[in-house]
Order: sequence, then C-alpha cells, then structure tokens
Amino acid sequence: MKKIIFLAIFMVTVVAHAQVKLTGIVKDSIGEPLEMANVLAIDKVTNKMSSYGFTDEKGFYKLNVAKNATILLKISYVGMLSADYTLETKSDDIVTNVMLAFDNALDGINIVSKMPVTVKGDTIVYNADSFQNGTERKLEDVLKKLPGVEINDNGEIEVEGKTVEKIMIDGKDFFDGDTKLATKNIPSNALDKIEVLRNYADVSQLSGVQNNQDRVAINIKLKEGKKNFWFGDITAGAGNAPDETLYLLQPKLFYYSPKYTINVIGDVNNMGEVVLDRGDIRSFSGGFRSQSPSNGTNLSLASAGIGFLTANARNANRIETKLTAMNFSYSPTTKLDLSGFLIFSSNSNGQQNNVDTDYIDAETPDEYTESKTDQTSNTGLIKLSAGYKQNARKQFNYDLIGRFTNEFRKDDVVSNVLGNITEDEKATPYTINQNFSYFYTANEKNIFALEAKHLLQDEDPFYVASLDKDNYVDEAETLGFTEPRATNEYYTLEQDRRVKSNQLDVKLDYYNILNDKSNLNFVVGTIQSKQTFDSKFFQILDDGSESTPTGTIPEDDDARSFTNDTEYGFSDIYAGLRYRLKAGIFTFTPGFTLHAYDVQNTQYGTEIFEDQFQKFFPELSIIAQFKQSESLQFSYKQEVNFTDVNQLAKGIVANSYSSFYYGNHELTNAHLHNVNLNYSSFNLFNYTNVFARLNYKKTIDQINSNTIFEPGSVVSTSTSLNSPFDNESFTGSARVGKTFNKIKTSLGANYGYSKTFQSLNDEFNTNKLFSQSYSASVSTNFNKAPNVSLGYRLSLSDQDNSSRNAIVKGVTNAPSISFDAYVWKSLTIRSDFSYNEVKQDGVVANTFQSLDATFAYRKDKDAKWEYELVGSNLLASGSRASVNTSNIAFTINETFILPRFISLRVKYQL
Repeated sequence: MKKIIFLAIFMVTVVAHAQVKLTGIVKDSIGEPLEMANVLAIDKVTNKMSSYGFTDEKGFYKLNVAKNATILLKISYVGMLSADYTLETKSDDIVTNVMLAFDNALDGINIVSKMPVTVKGDTIVYNADSFQNGTERKLEDVLKKLPGVEINDNGEIEVEGKTVEKIMIDGKDFFDGDTKLATKNIPSNALDKIEVLRNYADVSQLSGVQNNQDRVAINIKLKEGKKNFWFGDITAGAGNAPDETLYLLQPKLFYYSPKYTINVIGDVNNMGEVVLDRGDIRSFSGGFRSQSPSNGTNLSLASAGIGFLTANARNANRIETKLTAMNFSYSPTTKLDLSGFLIFSSNSNGQQNNVDTDYIDAETPDEYTESKTDQTSNTGLIKLSAGYKQNARKQFNYDLIGRFTNEFRKDDVVSNVLGNITEDEKATPYTINQNFSYFYTANEKNIFALEAKHLLQDEDPFYVASLDKDNYVDEAETLGFTEPRATNEYYTLEQDRRVKSNQLDVKLDYYNILNDKSNLNFVVGTIQSKQTFDSKFFQILDDGSESTPTGTIPEDDDARSFTNDTEYGFSDIYAGLRYRLKAGIFTFTPGFTLHAYDVQNTQYGTEIFEDQFQKFFPELSIIAQFKQSESLQFSYKQEVNFTDVNQLAKGIVANSYSSFYYGNHELTNAHLHNVNLNYSSFNLFNYTNVFARLNYKKTIDQINSNTIFEPGSVVSTSTSLNSPFDNESFTGSARVGKTFNKIKTSLGANYGYSKTFQSLNDEFNTNKLFSQSYSASVSTNFNKAPNVSLGYRLSLSDQDNSSRNAIVKGVTNAPSISFDAYVWKSLTIRSDFSYNEVKQDGVVANTFQSLDATFAYRKDKDAKWEYELVGSNLLASGSRASVNTSNIAFTINETFILPRFISLRVKYQL
C-alpha cells in the first residue's frame, strides 16, 4: 500500500513540475465577480484542449498549462460576450484578469458545449469525448472516469452517494427499472453528452413543489451520426475450458429517431458473463415506486419463493446464460408517447459450497456440510406504458408490468451431523403491477396529482426433502414423522404453499402555491391489501401415501398445525399536510400525517385477531443550499412497519431440512424513528466532490425471532415475536473525490453500529455489531499514455454477542489494480487484478486472488471489425471463502468458482 501511495504522489509531482499556473479573476462590466464562468485553454499547435476550469464565488480561476507553449485562453459566461487571449508560456506563472461585457444574444453557448464538464442548475453535463482515450467500449467504462460518479460493488451508478434510478437516451427511458442493461451494453462511441439530473422529478409540474434531493437520473445525448441509423455491435466467441467448450453470442443493436426508438440486446454464453442475475430480475421494478413509505407506512410483501442462489463468475462453478431484451418507444403525435420493454432471461448454474458452522448455543454441535446445487430460473418480463400530455396543464400516465417465472433447484448435501440430504424445490410465481396517474394544473396557484398503484402476486413454492433416517431420528420424532420401513433409508418430507397478494395504493395530492417562496401540500390516500396463505406439510410414506405429522411443535396444542389456511387484511386510510417554505438558503418542510389502521387476521375460517388504531406521524425536512452545488439536508420521520401473511400463518413451514418456522398471529406493528443528515458538494473550481451521510434509526416493538434448537442437533424451529427491547442502529458514510489534472483520486469511509436483540432457546441475547470500512483509489485518465487504477479497501468488524464469552473480530484487506492502454492506435490492452484476504480473530480464514485480461485489435477507432483474446481467472483460483457472523452462528463458506477461461471473440460494429 505504501508503494501505491508513493506512486500516486510521484505521478502528481511529475505532472505539476512540467506545468505552469495560469490564474486570474473574471468580472462583469460593472465589476461584479462571475461565479462558474467557463475557462478553457487550447494548445494552438495541436489545437487540442490543454486544460479547463471554472471560477469560484470570487470570480477566481486557476489552470495548469504546459511550459513553453502557445495557449489560446477562452473565457465565457452565458449571457455575456466571450473573451479570447493568446498567451506564450515560459517557466513562470501567468496572471490574466478578464472583464466580460453583457450580450443579450447569449454568445458563448458554443464554447460552453465544448467544456468537459458544465453545470446548469441541478444538471451536470459531461462531454463524453473528453474522458475517453480509445480503450473504452461501453458506457460503464466512461462513467468510471467521470468526476463525482462511482460504480459500486453491485454495479449500480452512484452520484454524490445516491444511486441513479434510471437511464434515459435522448429523453427516452432505457429499460426503466435497472441501470445495468445500459452501463453494460450502450457503446461508448455513441455518447456525446452524459447529463446527470440531480433533484430528478418524473413530472415537471411537480418539480417546483416537491423536495427530490435523494433522486438522481442520467440522460445520454447521442452523437448526431448515431441518430436515424442503426448502431451497436455483434460479438461472437468461442474457447476451451476444463471439461467444457465455451461459446458466446451477444448482439446489441440500437435505433433512435425523433419519432420512435428500438433497442435489442441478446446474450447467450456459458462464460459466466451475467448482465442480469436472478436477483436483478426479481427486483426489476420497471420504474414503479410505491408512495406509501413517503407517507409513513411500510407494508412489505415478503417473497415466498424458493431459496434460489444468485450466481456469478465468483460464486458458481457453472453458468449458462440466455437473455433477450427489447426496449421501444413510439410517439405517433406530439401529445402521445408509447413505450415498453420485453425481457426473457434464462439462467442455469451449478454451485458447490463447503460450510463450516460454529453455533452460539453450546449444546448445538458444530456442523460441516458439503453441498452441490443445480438450479435454473426462467423469467419473462413485459412492460407497456402510455403517456398522454393533453396540454401543459393536463397529463395522463398508465403503466403495466408483469413478471412470470419458472424456476427449480436441487441440492445434494452431506452433513457430518445429519448424513445425506437431498432437496428439490420449484416455483412458478407471477406478479402484475399497474400504475395510473393524472396531473392537473388548474392555474398557477393550484396543482392536483392523482396516483394509483395495483399489485397482484401469486406464489406457489413446492419443497421436498429426503433425509437420512439413521441421522434424523430425534428430529423426526419431534416433528411426529412415521419411521420408514427397514428397506427404506430416508424420511421423505413434502410441502406445498400458495401465497396470493392483492394490494391497492391510491393517493391524491393537492398543492396550493401561496407565493414564490411557499406552498401547501394536502394529501389523502389509502392502502388496501389482502393476502391468503395456504400450505400443507406432510410425509410421503414408503407406499407413496401421505401422512400428516403428529409432532409437538409448537408446544401449545391449540396452535399446533401442519397446514395453513390464513387470510390477512390490511387497511390504511390517511390524510396529511406539509408546508414548504424557502427562506434565504433554507427550505423548510414541516408536516404530519394521520392514519387510521384496520388489521384483520383470520385462520382456518375463524377470526383470530383484529386491531383498529390510529397513528400521528410528524415529519420535518430542512435543506440548506449554500451554493448551486453544495447543500446540507436534515430530515426526521416517524414510520410504522407492518408484517405480511408469511409471518402470521401459525402452521409449520419448512424453510429447509434444518430450519422450520411457525408464525405468530398476535404480531403487532413496529414503530420507527428515523433521522438523516446528508451533505453534498460538487466543486468544479478545485475539481473536488464531497458527500457525507449520517443516519440514526430506533425501532420500537421490532419483530424478532425466537429460535429453539433440538437438543444435540442442528435442526431448529423458530417463530416471530415482538421484542420487549428497542433496536437501534447508527450508520455513517463519506466520500471525497478530487481530480488533479489527469489523475482522479477518491477516499471513502463507512461506519456502522447496531444493537439488536434475539431470542435463542427462549432467552434473549444482545447482539452489538460495530463495522468500519475504508477505501482509497487513484486512477489516471491520459489520452495517449497507458492508464492505471489502484484501489484498496479495508473492512473491520467487531461482534459482541451476550451468548459468547469473547468479541468476534474480522478484518478484510482487498487491494486491486487495473491497467488499460491503447497501443499503436489499434491494440487495446486491459487487465484487472484483485486480492482478498479475510482474517477472523487474527487467523487468516481465506485468501483469494483474481486476474482477468483482454487483448483487442482493430485497425483504427472507426474500424468495423475487432478481434479479442479474453482470459478470465487466469490464476486458476479454485474457490473463495466468505465469513459471516450472525446471532445464531459463525460460519465460513467456501465457494467453488468458474475455472480458467480463455476465449477468442470477433466483434462487428454497425
């Protein structure tokens, strides 16, 4: 790490000594300093940009330019005449003060468009060509080089610590609901401008009356040559790997015109290149955002699906991916917009895991398991949208999105405690969402917004397990199973479940604009939800007949059941008021909502529980806008969390062969106090971006679980209960990024503390977790020279559980380096190396290293054909391990990964 820091300092020093400083002050004709004036230095010999910058609040600018050069200095400001100066640089610094004259013709806009970065209100505009050197292929490669923009470990785009919600191309949604399809597929040579839209509002009519500080979107402007023509690329590849022949086909085609657009993405490969994994597909919202949390109610419908494992090149030993995606938009008139997408994803993979588990309970034996998993998930997604803007005052929107899935999984497990186990799971769930909205501006003082969302969800997970009868004796007796005959070696368990959810979420907002500084927001709404839960848990006997267990779990005979017939109804009717006031640099938004709740829980046709109550939730938001790109935001909210039918149904449910669950029909809601403090600054004068975030959360009546282990066994049963203790958590994060000419640096830190309570064998224990992580990165962005990116991450964790005698300490060190070079204007070389070391209580639990490399040849940047030699896992690492510490156990999970892959690919660019 010391060498990395020394190298970064050395590179900055070398660049600094080869340049001189060009400074000055920019004022208008009456002597007032101009903030955010554009300053551009062009080398007159090469006719290329040498440096660029902006003036600060005092009109001061500072550029670094080459020694012994002829520089054309261009200074511009919207609404004023631009100024040009020719300067001869020697070895001494130069001071040039400038006065600009007013010009109603708005001269200087063309100069602004050539700047690498400009700020227009809440929009940051990046000139894509200014951040490319020839090695980039996709949008993701360019985004990584932009100041203020980061790609996190999940592949999501972050701006000032906020996750980008959507990506648009020329104002049209690109697969609304996920940004990975854009970052992994849009070609870099099609990019003209990248616009980061902060304080993003879906509806322009509401942008002036709402606070949208946490919302960010990106709009891509295409180059003129990419409009009204098909563009994109088609890649085909093949290769060899141990025991497998590799294949890859990836067509990515795009068409954009003012009237309609079409995007087609295809992907068939077995090389572990997964654009959308199963987790991405299930969370693909299509742009649907529930409005209920913003008004104090959190009603989350939990998934009853199977335990499908997310697979990628670093946690699976076999991956076969098929993806077909099409996105379209059509504007038959200037008032009507039609759009949507179709996605089919098939992911088949195999995983192998060795898990060493140390349970907190002293009487529970340590367990070592070896498991092999084969799983397949086939998912279809469809979204259709219509937007009709009758005029500037009236706008209608309708969206329909459906997700249809067929997935199945098989596990073969060998346990040193329970012997051989086989599990089979399958499910064919579907979800249909509908959204309708109507926005009406009656006049300049009155705005109405009606939004309605409907969810229909059906889940049908099926589970069957075969258990070694010689090692599952006590557990089977507790569950009440019939012992197999001597000729049969296994207990066979089977479970059918069906969970149906029907939810309607409607609200009406009325905005009364009092003056240009303040407005009132009246809101009324309702959430109506109905869920049914049916399940049957039984044993398959040797002759194929079914037998209902007769066990004593739970001990209360009145609650004991191996079937479920539950209906859960939820109703929330609410009204609220918010007042928004701008006073100087501050925006105050105090408010409250009143809720009337009605919860009904009916089981086996008999009403078990009904609760009707009211809640008052105050809230407050304060925003301090110090500058155009610097703000501090404080917010306080009270919220309530409601469970769903999965935790209320009191019959036994098998989560796995070693984990059984029964619900609690008397669960009540959890009450939350949530405090946030966010700071963000994007300073183009000194190329520094800073963000920091603090959050404190206190949860009253938190729903926790009581887990009981079978004596001497790893099999447990659990149920949910309202904790008598309050859970607390505090998190903080910060990141500082600074660009030194062609060098981009970043420092980040995350802090977390949580205090939770868990019941283990009917005794509450306290779990305190303190975690820290620190990261640093240095990357170069030279136009001609090779570029290097160096990174380092340190993670620390301390877990103090009252059931353990000692604090469990974890340390993770993760340095990385990536290299890319554009050689002879034809050869692109890229490589990525990462190293990961995990220590637990001072002992190295696992080390893992990875090396990937690509060699790509094309005749020149405009060549149609490109040839690539791609190698992944070149160090042939066989497995990697992760360490997890929970309230129940400490586990080390060794995961086997894809072997070394080497492939040859051919790409044709349209």
